[in-house]
Order: sequence, then structure tokens, then C-alpha cells
Amino acid sequence: MEGKADYQQSVVKLVAAFEDRDSTSAQRDKQAGRQLPAFPASQSHSLTRKEDEEEKGQQGQRGLSFKCLRSLRSKIREDDWRRPQGPGLEPGSQEPEEKKIALELLETEQAYVNRLHLLDQVFYTELMKEAKTGKTVPEEVVRMIFSNISSIYQFHAEFFLPELQKRMEDWHHNPRIGDVIQKLAPFLKMYGEYVKNFDKAVELITAWSEKSPPFQELIADIQKRKVCANLTLQHHMLEPVQRIPRYELLLKDYVRKLPPQSPDRGDAEKALEMIFMVAKHSNAAIAEMERLQNLWVVYQRLGLEDDIVDPSNELIKEGPIQKISTRNNSTSEKYLFLFNNMLLYCVPKVIQVGAEFQVHLRMDVGGMKVRELKDAEFPHTFLVSGKQRTLELQARSEEEMNDWIQVPPSAGRGDTPALKAEELGRRAPQWVRDNLVTMCMRCREPFNAITRRRHHCRACGYVVCARCSDYKAELQYDGNRPNRVCQECFIFLTGHTVLEDREGKHKGILEKGAAEVSSRSLLCSSLQLLDKNGKGGTRGWFVIPQDDPLVLYIYAAPQDVRAHTSIPLLGYQVRDLPQSESRHPFQLVQSRQVFTFVADTEELKQRWMKAMARSAAGITEEEEDEDEAE
Repeated sequence: MEGKADYQQSVVKLVAAFEDRDSTSAQRDKQAGRQLPAFPASQSHSLTRKEDEEEKGQQGQRGLSFKCLRSLRSKIREDDWRRPQGPGLEPGSQEPEEKKIALELLETEQAYVNRLHLLDQVFYTELMKEAKTGKTVPEEVVRMIFSNISSIYQFHAEFFLPELQKRMEDWHHNPRIGDVIQKLAPFLKMYGEYVKNFDKAVELITAWSEKSPPFQELIADIQKRKVCANLTLQHHMLEPVQRIPRYELLLKDYVRKLPPQSPDRGDAEKALEMIFMVAKHSNAAIAEMERLQNLWVVYQRLGLEDDIVDPSNELIKEGPIQKISTRNNSTSEKYLFLFNNMLLYCVPKVIQVGAEFQVHLRMDVGGMKVRELKDAEFPHTFLVSGKQRTLELQARSEEEMNDWIQVPPSAGRGDTPALKAEELGRRAPQWVRDNLVTMCMRCREPFNAITRRRHHCRACGYVVCARCSDYKAELQYDGNRPNRVCQECFIFLTGHTVLEDREGKHKGILEKGAAEVSSRSLLCSSLQLLDKNGKGGTRGWFVIPQDDPLVLYIYAAPQDVRAHTSIPLLGYQVRDLPQSESRHPFQLVQSRQVFTFVADTEELKQRWMKAMARSAAGITEEEEDEDEAE
């Protein structure tokens, strides 16, 4: 491992916060280690402890981050770490290929045991000796740094390496290693504890090197010795993390080079499968620790609020978003954090001291509904409807919108335009935007800025006047607190009757709600209707209903409950007009009656001309279906 690794600031707080969660799995791994017999302190594979000349360049004392760790582990997938030459591996050798790989395994195992001896019998032993004097660091810190390295060293020095040596000496009579690896592979699961502890260990080395100069000096003194090969303690500690993937690659190559009828094929393939599971166990430990570290960073950005910090949470997605205001029809910048169990709706803090975001709302993912909103004014808009709140949000692109819609776990999707009756009061409604209605959605009286102002029913989300929303009802989604509701919701939620009852009132021909008609229309969109001189005009919402396909209904806004006029289309002619100054005009003409419309795009204009021409000719969808059937 060459070069210096970038230093990340200490995450000792991360260790403390998540130590309880990891204790159960760590105990299981330790149990595997306790299956080993007790080993003598003295070992046959000892290293000299002569000191070498002081390094010319000081090695970096900084810790290895998980990003660095992943980078180093990925290099194991290449073959540059393998040394094809060595005892029994001379170029042109007539030895079988599988034996060459077995010898390479033995050679690398010998070097690996020497490295483990350095970690356990030199670094760990000398640091623990000094710790017992009380002059450097607490003994527990040394144990936490080196984790179960003693068990790993003793296993390889007393079991794995001797078994490999014995087998290679008897290769001529028994050319196989699969059974040896298969027998000892289960003990390699003890690496899970070491790998999981690795990042914590490196951070502890960094933290205590700053706190305790004697501790730092002792490590630096050992690192100057010839046996350390100018490498830091952290780099030597990385060797066990890399060892399991190297076993996997060597064994894969060994199985690939075995002759089809080799007596070792069955055992070798079984051993490879077992090593693969051990590697998977090791990788899972790294992934879990990386997940916890990333989770802690997110919690720090949120200010470490007690009701949010939970190591069992999983961050699924985060990113900026625009919140659409139902009041002034504007947007404001917000930020979302989506976890497996909750959505955090946050506001970026202007002065980022201690936290980057302030949590404004926490929504449970369970029962959450997400769907796209078709909105010409605000493209890439979607609705998030939870029990606590309903939000209209705008993404930066269609792709980003689709990502947010698809990603929430346990969230319902699809068209859920309105609350079902049984959901009224139990979950937050979608508020109809103020600019989408010009009249009260209950009594149909027009709004104005002075005497009839807009209010929202907290149960159904309708825009209503003060007279129609002069009621209070307890809403379950708001902790059963009394909220302003409209008359219809008040009756439904409380069961009380009111003096004025509008039920049974017959709807006139224009009293078709725009939203209801638009959901079952041949075509609907915003258009501009010009006045007679063609210079000015009014913009409105135009609909040709499916159940009344020969009539064009004109609304002041998309959510109005009453059309202000209608045009019977039968007998009219549709005329195209030339485009001018980004305007896309066309006309309806009958005798002296002329209506001039302007569409937002040429494509929308052509769709309206086609739909109006069919209606003017008296062609309905039912007639077209009958013609196709014939």
C-alpha cells in the first residue's frame, strides 16, 4: 500500500452511538474465536526486533478512511499484488499449474503470518505493556484497537500455516489442498469482528496519538524498525482486511487450473464456496460499518435530534426540492431526507452552526401516498400525502421527479386525487391552490379581496369562504385538535346537523365542477379567449366532457365548481390562423359568430382544432367505436 491516506476527522462519537447495536454480532464472532485452544505466548515464527536507521521521510500517522479502505480492497481484484516467482515458481518450471498456485498460497501465508506476528507480538504486546504502567493510554483502548488480532494470529500460526506446510511437503503422494481449506475455513469468520472494528481502531490510533505523546512516540519507535518496512501501523493493520479476498482469488485460480479428473476438485470447489461465504460475511461487516458512519454524518447535519437518531434507520435518498405554496402560488427551497421509516422535510439553515438543516416536519412512510401532478405552471410536480401532512413538491427534472416517486418504501402510488370518505380527518388532505379557484367550492359564490376571502378546509383541502368554513372539528391526523372545516366535512366528522341544508339542490347546466369534468374529458387545458378586436382577452380553463362531447365548457380556473359559460360546438367550422410572436391562434366560426383562441404550443393548438372539428361534425367516441366494430 503506497502513499498517504487522507485524514478524516474522528468519529469516536459514532462508535459510542452504535456500539450497542454491534455488540450482539461481535459476541457471535468472538464465540468462534473462543473455540480455539489456548496457545503459548512464545511462537516459532518470531521476528527480529533490531532497529533500523531512522526513516528519511516521516510516514503519515493519519488514519485510513472507509473510502480509502474500499479503494485498497478494490485493488485486490487485480492481480498486481501476486508474485509469480518464488520457491517452486521459477519461469519454465514443469510443475503442474495447480501446484504453482498452491505454493504461492503457502508463500503468501508465510509472509502473512509474519505480519500478524508483528501486529500481535510486537505492536500489541509492547503497547499493552506500556498501558499497564499507566503512562500512555488505558488498557481497554489498546484492546479496542487490536480487537481479536491475537486469535487471528494464533489460528494462522498454529493451525492454517502448519497444515499447508505439511500438505505441500507431501504433495507428491497427496496432491490436494481443498480438504485443508475446507476444514479450517469456518474459523475465518472471526475476521468479521476485526473488519467491523477496523475503522474504529484507526480513529482511536489517531485520537490517542494527539492526546498522549508517549503513545505516539512508542508507535513511531516501532515503525522505525526494519521489520515494519517503512510502513505505518495502520497499513499493517490493513493486511487482515485484505486476506480473505486474496484467499478467494487464489482458490478461484486453483480450481480453474485443476484437471477435470483431479481428486481435489470436489473439496476445492466446496472450499471455494465456503471462502466465498466468509468473504461475503467480511464485506457485509464493512458495508454495515460504512452505513453507520454515513448515517451518523447525516444525523450531524440534522442537529442530532433525539427523536431522529436511530442506528436501525436506513437512508434511502436525499436532495433539494421546491415546495409549492397553496397561498401565493410561489415556490421555496426545501430539502428532503428519505429513510426506510420516515420522510424528513427540512429547511436549509442560513447560519449553519452545529447543523446544516432544520427539521420542519417528520412524516411516517407507512401509509404514505405519492403521485405525479399534471401542472402546466409547475412542471415536474408530485404530491406526497402522509398522515401528518400533504405536500406539493417540484423537482428539477422529470427524471428526478420519477426517482422521488418510485423510491419510497411501503408508499402507495398511482392516481389518488382525493381522500376517500373513511380517510377524512385521519390523514392530511391536499390543499387546492388559491389561484386555481375563483369561487367558493361549496356555495359557488365568487371570491373577492374584501368581503369574501379564501380559506382552506383542513379536512378535505377545498378552498371555501368564511361562511362555509365557520365550523370546528377534531382531526385525527392533527392529534385530535379542533381545526377549521367546511360544512360538509363538519357533518360527516361530527354527525351534527346544521340549520342550512343544501342537499338536493339541482345542479344547473353550468354547475359541473371543473376538476370532476376534466378527469373525464376528451380534452382539457388552459387557453386564452380573445375579445372581438383580437387584442385582449381572458385566460381560462376549457373542457370538452366525455359525457357531453358536443359542448365546450369554459371555467375561470381549473378547480372551479361552476363554468361561467359554454359553447355548443355542433355546426361550427374550425379555422387555422398563422403563428405570430410565439402565439398559436385558431378560430371557431359560424355565420357571424367568431371565437378566437390562443394555445400555449403548436402541438396543443392542433389537438384542440382536431377535437373541436370532430365535435362540430357531431362525431362522438361512441359513434367512432361503432364504426370500428363494423
